[in-house]
Amino acid sequence: MDTQITDPQLRLLFHQLNNQLGIVLAHAELLEAKAPDLVHRARAEQVIKSVLDAMGTAKEIRRRSDSVVAA
Repeated sequence: MDTQITDPQLRLLFHQLNNQLGIVLAHAELLEAKAPDLVHRARAEQVIKSVLDAMGTAKEIRRRSDSVVAA
């Protein structure tokens, strides 16, 4: 379930961050798919995992910021 952020500037920052992470994720997935060998594929997989972790962290920050605003 998506949370609602009331601060328009904060909403914009999260939107920009998610867009940027989405672009990195798409490129890493493309690199993984076209990797010439296992070493390059493993490096792309590390980037993908890191991006997904960063997206999760951003979601948690957003959730906590909503909790602070609601309190």
